[in-house]
Amino acid sequence: MVSLVIDRRFRGPPNSGNGGYVCGCLARHVAGDAEVTLRAPPPLERPLDVLTGTDGVIELREKDGLLATARAAGLDMSDIPRVSYAAAEEAVGRTPYDEQTHNLPGCFVCGPARGHGDGLRIFAGPLKAGTVPGKPVVFAASWVPHGSLSGEDGYVAPEFVWAALDCPTGYCSVGARHLGLNGDETALLGRMAARIMRRPRPEDRCVVVAWPTGREGRKLFAESALLDAEQEVLATARATWLLVDRQVQLGASA
Repeated sequence: MVSLVIDRRFRGPPNSGNGGYVCGCLARHVAGDAEVTLRAPPPLERPLDVLTGTDGVIELREKDGLLATARAAGLDMSDIPRVSYAAAEEAVGRTPYDEQTHNLPGCFVCGPARGHGDGLRIFAGPLKAGTVPGKPVVFAASWVPHGSLSGEDGYVAPEFVWAALDCPTGYCSVGARHLGLNGDETALLGRMAARIMRRPRPEDRCVVVAWPTGREGRKLFAESALLDAEQEVLATARATWLLVDRQVQLGASA
C-alpha cells in the first residue's frame, strides 16, 4: 500500500497540508493532466493511504475517512496573460496581505512568516487596472524556486509547481470586487486541475499569474499559469475555492 506523510513544512492552515501541494502529491499517481478534489483537511505528519478506487479514481484516505480524490482530466486553457518578471516584481509590492493581515501567515506557498528556502514566498499582487484587456483583475508574482524544491531529475518537483499555482488563484478570487468580494473573505481550496508542460529548474526566474473567472454563491473560480522569464507558459491550473468561516479555514468542522 502506498502512503503519504505531509511534512509540517508543507502546511497551509496550521494543522493541515497546503491544498496545492497535496493536490500535486496525489496527481503524481495520475498519468497526464489531473483534477483533484479536496474533501477534508489533510492532516500533517500522519501516514495517509493512497488507494485506487472505482473507475481508476485515486483516493487519499485516513482509515475510513476520504480526504481527497484525483482523476485524469484534460485542461485546455487559452488567452493566458503574459507578464514580464519586472511587472510581476512590481505587482508583489501591491500584495494585499502582510504578516499582520494574512489569515495564514505560516502557509507554505504564500505565508509571509516563512523564511527564504523554507516557504515558497509567492506574494501575488494586482497588476495595474487595464494591463490585461478583457480581464478586470489579474494578480502576478515573481518567483525564484529554491534548490530544496528540486526533484531527482534536477527540475522543480511537480508537487511544488502545483503549489505555486494554487494560492495566487485564492488571492485574485477574494480580490475580485466585480464579483462582489471585498478582500476580507476567508476561503479554502476545494478543487484544482493542472497541466504541466515543462518544469523550471531551481534558481530560474519565474512568474505566476492568476485571474478570477467567476462565482457561484460560495464557490469562486480562477485560473493561473506559471511562466518562464521569457513569458513562455510552463504550466496552467484551474481552481475552485470555497468561501468558509474563519474557524473552518483554521481546521474546525464545517
